[in-house]
Amino acid sequence: MSESAATTLSTEQTWNGVPLSQLFPEEKLGWRGYVEWNDNPERRRIASDILKTKQFTPIPEFQFVPLPKTNPVLVGHRWKEYHEVLGLKSIVDFSWATVQKEKPGMIHLLDFPYNGETPRAELINAKITDNKWHFVRNHGGVPDIDEDAFELEIGGLVHKPVKLTMKDLKDPSKYPQAEVTVTLQCSGTRRIEQIQEYPGDGDELINAPWGEGAIGTAVYRGVPLKKVLKLACGGVQPEAQHLEFIGADTYFKKGNVFNYAVSVPWRKVRQNEEVLLAWEMNGKPLPKIHGYPLRVVVTGYIGARSAKWVYKINALAEPSMGPVQRQEYLYYTSQIGKQNAKYSNGFSIQNMPVSSAIIFPLDKQVVIHDGTIELKGWSYSGGGNWVERVEVSPDGGHVWYCVDQDNMTEKHYHAWRLWTIKLPVDAEGWLEFCVRSWDSSNNTEPTSVRSAWNWDLHVTSSCHRIKIYSVNTSRPATAARLAEIEARGGSFNPLTRPLEWGLESEEDYLKAVRKYPREPLN
Repeated sequence: MSESAATTLSTEQTWNGVPLSQLFPEEKLGWRGYVEWNDNPERRRIASDILKTKQFTPIPEFQFVPLPKTNPVLVGHRWKEYHEVLGLKSIVDFSWATVQKEKPGMIHLLDFPYNGETPRAELINAKITDNKWHFVRNHGGVPDIDEDAFELEIGGLVHKPVKLTMKDLKDPSKYPQAEVTVTLQCSGTRRIEQIQEYPGDGDELINAPWGEGAIGTAVYRGVPLKKVLKLACGGVQPEAQHLEFIGADTYFKKGNVFNYAVSVPWRKVRQNEEVLLAWEMNGKPLPKIHGYPLRVVVTGYIGARSAKWVYKINALAEPSMGPVQRQEYLYYTSQIGKQNAKYSNGFSIQNMPVSSAIIFPLDKQVVIHDGTIELKGWSYSGGGNWVERVEVSPDGGHVWYCVDQDNMTEKHYHAWRLWTIKLPVDAEGWLEFCVRSWDSSNNTEPTSVRSAWNWDLHVTSSCHRIKIYSVNTSRPATAARLAEIEARGGSFNPLTRPLEWGLESEEDYLKAVRKYPREPLN
């Protein structure tokens, strides 16, 4: 043994005299950052025992206090510490290095596990979101798996369990390939609107305060899971009703450790292209942070079901018992909260409802215009529905204007539509604009955030609202004031900064008030 190796061994963390690297080993060559938890109950028990002996940084308060203006916005101290006490700090380090390489320009909403939101301009720059700008919602660290070393194991209630390499899966003579345009959306999209009105569960992982950018669209290439099950496994057994996806990332819940696990119904998989085993994103290999070398893409469902780094698929009679499936992504009624929430009194969120967002102008923006204001945004509906109509209101939801089809991107079964509209606006001062969409099943959006609120702060599908300050230059008095500001070398913004000169001359003032005096004549 070399001197450096001996030094490393002597300083390595141990538990009851056993090095953590032996208790929680990386057992597969070429699979870095992966530890098998789900098939090793004893390993999970030891990890839980270690976690019980430690004190961790409290979950940050981010709902009753202003969000930091930093980037990263929030720091996942607690989850980093979970990894570190189990000797898995290398996963934390590699994950952040991957963020810096693949997602440097994102809004780093949470640094670990990484939650990255797309900036506004890049979000609606084009129908297809560039890989470097597509949002990321990870539940654990990023594994580093070599494609040549990778294998996918399929078992459970199938007629023939198999193990497949990436070479097998990519062979078109064995499995027909498909390319599908898919919008993936985190169920926490627009959560910040619920938080600002009615705070809810903070969650151990942190229910990230997403804005409108936890959504993105890409063209994925791979093979439909239905075809793999049929051709490689001889189909599923009659008892099989759900397909479980297990990812290589490490996940923590209430002092226990797991591999990420979720499931979707077999009836969803039977739709062929709606559940894809994907290795390509927008014509390029999957980025590591998006699941390289293989991920699941489930169309129309919440993003959490599209498991990344998927290495095992099980056909089951019931949904996965993984905590992400059974204990999270639950939709509660408005009277369920900290006082009475259970896993069993909320239902599991699968299909995403119709929703939309105004991306430009910004909320609280001053808009100087000549009688029309241009708005831009996105609209989306899951479950195989597509957006048929987008309507925008300049008065809080009384009068609605329909977006012209020529000003919307083309329809897809499983993707959003971007839109632009120019609205006639005469009124000045603070105005409230809102948007609603109608999908192909005639579903639309709840009117207010209150009607969509739920304890876990998921699925903010109410009409998206912004307030803008309207300055209409088609009005002579407004045009004159702006010209005066410009002539004096000033600027209208910031709105709240007072003018440094009198608002009118004494002569003009007296002329006006004498024409219409304050007090009656008799």
